[in-house]
Amino acid sequence: MMVRSATWLGLAALAVAAGGLMTVGSNRAQAQASVQAPAKPESEAAPKIPAALPPDVAFGRFIALIRGHLLTGDELVKQRDWSDAHPHFMFPLEEIYGVIRDDLRSYKTPPFDGALKALARTVQARNAKQYAKARERVENALAAADANLKARQPSWPRFVVEVAIETLKTAPEEYEDAIAKNRLAHPVGYQTARGFILQADRMIESVAGDLEAKNPEALRDIRQEFAQLKQAFVAVNAPKRPPLDAAALRGAVSQIEQAAGKLR
Repeated sequence: MMVRSATWLGLAALAVAAGGLMTVGSNRAQAQASVQAPAKPESEAAPKIPAALPPDVAFGRFIALIRGHLLTGDELVKQRDWSDAHPHFMFPLEEIYGVIRDDLRSYKTPPFDGALKALARTVQARNAKQYAKARERVENALAAADANLKARQPSWPRFVVEVAIETLKTAPEEYEDAIAKNRLAHPVGYQTARGFILQADRMIESVAGDLEAKNPEALRDIRQEFAQLKQAFVAVNAPKRPPLDAAALRGAVSQIEQAAGKLR
C-alpha cells in the first residue's frame, strides 16, 4: 500500500488502542532485513481513517485486505511477473500485520509473520517450486482467522457482506492515488484497488445463495455493479490511462453499499 506519514501513524496507533478500526497502517518496516523489497519509484498517499468499526468487522477487513494483495500477487506470479508481484506480498507484512498482531490470539489465529516473510522471500527469489508451499502456510493462518470469526457471528452471510463492503470502500482512494495527469502513474495503486474489488466480489459470491434467498433484487444490483467494475479492471497489468473515472468508481462503490444495506 502506501508510505504513510508519522502523523497518520500516530492516529492509527490511537485508533488501535481504542479498539476501533483504522485502514491499513503505514509502516515501511526496516526491521525486516531478511526480506528486502526492491526500491519502488511510486508511492501512494495515506488513506483516511474511517469511523470506528465493530472489532470483528475490523479484524475481518484486515484479513480481506491481505487476501486482496495475495490475489493480485498470485496473478502476477502466474504470468511470471515476479518484480511487480513482490510488493503485493510485502504490503501485508509491512502495513497490515503489525496492526493486527495483538489481536491474533483473541481470534485464535496463529502468528504468521514468519509465513509472510517466507512467502515474500520466495517471490523475491523467483522460486516457482517453493511458491505454492509458502503461499499455503499463509492461507492456513487466514483460514484459522475465518473459522474463529465465523464461530462468533450470529449471521455469517450478513457479516461477510459487511466486511466485503468495508474492503471495497478502500479501493477508490488507492485508485485515485495511482492517477496523475490522467495517467496511471503508479501501477501498484491500480493493482491494489483491483485486488480489493475482486476480493470483495469473491466474498459476496461466497454467500450468494443466502443473499439470493433474502433479497434477490439487491443481489442482482450488487452483481451488476461488480460486473461493470470487473470489466473496467479486467487486466492485472495497469493500462497507461485510467480505465474508469475516479468519481465513477466511488459512485459504483456507493451503489453497491446501498444495495448491500438491504441484505443486512
